[in-house]
Amino acid sequence: MSLSRLNPTLKQVFGGIRVRNYATHPPRPRPVIETFSAPSRPRPYYAKHPPFRALPKTKSSWPIAIAGVVIGVAGWAAFMTFATNQEKLSSSVFRSIMRALKADEQLKEALGEAIRPQPEWYLNGDPHVKGHISQLQGNIDVSFRIRGSKGSGTLYFTSIRKEKGQPFTVLRFRVICDDGTIVNIADTIPLS
Repeated sequence: MSLSRLNPTLKQVFGGIRVRNYATHPPRPRPVIETFSAPSRPRPYYAKHPPFRALPKTKSSWPIAIAGVVIGVAGWAAFMTFATNQEKLSSSVFRSIMRALKADEQLKEALGEAIRPQPEWYLNGDPHVKGHISQLQGNIDVSFRIRGSKGSGTLYFTSIRKEKGQPFTVLRFRVICDDGTIVNIADTIPLS
């Protein structure tokens, strides 16, 4: 049995010489106290001061900030255009206008069969509806491109409501074809 097991304070160091380990360190010698007759003289940080040179010019952060604002405003405008256009496309007014266009015989003669809104590439294939639809305020004024099997044109639709609770009065419901033909659409189909 080893002595270090019996007495953990003994430890074997250099070839069999046992040294006793204490839990505390031996006392250190007291520091030498040195007194001065006057305060110390300040010294420079560098033996030789480095030469003065101009600071480098920092790049302005304004172009990045302006570009960020422009991109943000353009993104917001694109989103608002897309969102309001989708709202117009999903309205009952747009569906009623399309139902009236597909049922009109004069328009079928001018544009042909399969009359539909003309898709736009920047709206991911949806038509662009210009104008506004404000049923609560009592006015609707929209225009958009349509096409059929023979040709295409632009639809103009304007309708107002004179008083609350009254039906809408259609003021303008016509298609101007690309060849100059003007087709007035029959407004017998009521707007829902």
